Amino acid sequence: MRKVLSSLNLLFTTMFLSIVALIISPFDGKGKAIHRIARLWASTHIKLGGIKVVASGLDKITAPPYIFMCNHQSALDIYGLLFSLPLSFRWIAKRQLFLIPFFGWALKRAGHISIDRENPREALKAMDEAARKIRDGMNIIIFPEGTRSRDGSLLPFKKGGFSLALRAMVPIVPVGIVGTSTLQPKGSFIPAGKGVIYIHVGEPIPLEGMGRSAKGELMNSVRANIERLMQKGESSNA
Repeated sequence: MRKVLSSLNLLFTTMFLSIVALIISPFDGKGKAIHRIARLWASTHIKLGGIKVVASGLDKITAPPYIFMCNHQSALDIYGLLFSLPLSFRWIAKRQLFLIPFFGWALKRAGHISIDRENPREALKAMDEAARKIRDGMNIIIFPEGTRSRDGSLLPFKKGGFSLALRAMVPIVPVGIVGTSTLQPKGSFIPAGKGVIYIHVGEPIPLEGMGRSAKGELMNSVRANIERLMQKGESSNA
């Protein structure tokens, strides 16, 4: 019964709140109201699914803007981050999501950033625009793996997010997420049952003094931090 309610809730709230977001977007220049709607959407999904979110390290988020970089195991990661992070942010997402009626239109109106992976020129323009918005104060979340891991292990990182970070020159905050791949594996529409998500926020990594030649070093540093945070989550779950 919980699965049926969760499915109906997700369909209804996604449609209804997307329409609300579209209506208020002309009057919400900074996107704060739309972000609150997104948090309500996530909170409803999390609570109705019987999910508990345990977040640590939130006290480290003191001087935005930031680029948050997180491991990606499940669609549930998105709900968990919206539910737990105490500041407004935008996603960098593939262009196809922005084509979904109502939901995708609301993403675009809210200021989320579309990346066309099949068009390098357009992708570069989008990255330049994203860097400008970040320098102007926008927080961004990136999944550097570029896709969801099926078994929960950390996949190889894509370089694009690190190129963006070195353009924007704001700190990167590593985030380790544990538990979502078990509760809602890749390909699942709703959580399989009750459970706990652990979200561990690491120390911001400053980029001052780094040039673009430091991209590889930065990738390794962020990866090591995310791996450590994931291990912390696994020990919490033990």
